[in-house]
Amino acid sequence: MESCSRNRCGMGLLFMLALLVTIVLALPASCIAQTTYGSIIGVVADTTGSVVPNASVVLTNLDTAATLNTVSTQTGLYRFVNVPPARYRIDLDVAGFKHFTRSPIALEVQSTIQVDLTIQIGSQTQTVTVTAETPLLQPATSSLGQVVDQRETDELPLNGRNPMSLAALVPSVIPQGGTSQTPTGENPFAWGNYQIGGGMAGQSLTYLDGSPVNSSYDNLTALIPTQDSLQEFKVQTNTLPPEYGGLAGGVINFTTRSGSNTLHGNAWEYLRNKVLNANTFELSRWRGGRCGVGRPPAL
Repeated sequence: MESCSRNRCGMGLLFMLALLVTIVLALPASCIAQTTYGSIIGVVADTTGSVVPNASVVLTNLDTAATLNTVSTQTGLYRFVNVPPARYRIDLDVAGFKHFTRSPIALEVQSTIQVDLTIQIGSQTQTVTVTAETPLLQPATSSLGQVVDQRETDELPLNGRNPMSLAALVPSVIPQGGTSQTPTGENPFAWGNYQIGGGMAGQSLTYLDGSPVNSSYDNLTALIPTQDSLQEFKVQTNTLPPEYGGLAGGVINFTTRSGSNTLHGNAWEYLRNKVLNANTFELSRWRGGRCGVGRPPAL
C-alpha cells in the first residue's frame, strides 16, 4: 500500500509539471515581455585585424554618468544588452595598448548596433579618441522600420498634439479615417487606425516603455502618451522579431524621457487658431460657386 501511494504521488507531480509546461508553451506571443531597450555589440581588434581577448570595456551614459562594464571574450566579442536608449561613450583599456575612447554613440529605441573597436599598440597613458565614423550598422536584426526621434516629436506640428500622427512619417504607414487629429472625443477605434506594412488597419500593436497599451476588445489602442513625455519611438513595419506575434500589421514602441544629472525643464505655449488652418473642401467649394451666392459654412 505504501509503495502504491508513493507511485500515485509521483505520477501526480509529473502530471502537474506537464500541465504547467503546456500552459507556458500555450501562452500567446503577446504575453511575452517586450522591451524598448537596445543593445551594443562589437569586436575588439588591433590594427592588424587580430582579435583582442580579455579587454576591459566600459559603457558610460553621457547624460547620467551611469556605467556598465564587460570584458571581451576569447574571440574578441563584447556586448551590452538591455541598455536604455541614450547617448553613450565607450572606453577600452588593454595592457600594452593605448587607451581607446569613442563618443558619442546614439542608441535608439529597440535597436542593436554594432560598434567594432580598433586599438593601437602603445602606452595606456596615451589616448585614441574617435568622434566620427561610418554610420552604425544593425546586422543583428532583420526588422524593417524607422525611429522618430525627440526633435521630430517636439518640433513637428501636430493637430491635437497626438504623437500617433507622426507614425505617418515612416514609409508604408498609411493613416485611415479618424487619425491625425486630437484623440479627445474621437472614436477610440480611430486611435490605432493605421495600415502598417500592408497589414490591416487596427491590427497593429502599440507599446509604452515595453508595456502593451492595446485592449483585449478588438485590439483597441487604449492609451496615447502625451507629446512632451516622449523621448522617441520606433515603428517596425516588416519582418518583425520573433517576440511579436498574433498581429497583421506592425509594432509601435514609445519610450518616455529619462532624467539626467543636469537640472532642466520645458516651457511651451499651445496656440491653436483656426485662421491659420489650411482651407477646407467646403469653403473652397463655396468660394468657387456660382456668383458667390450664399454664406460660407461655419469653420
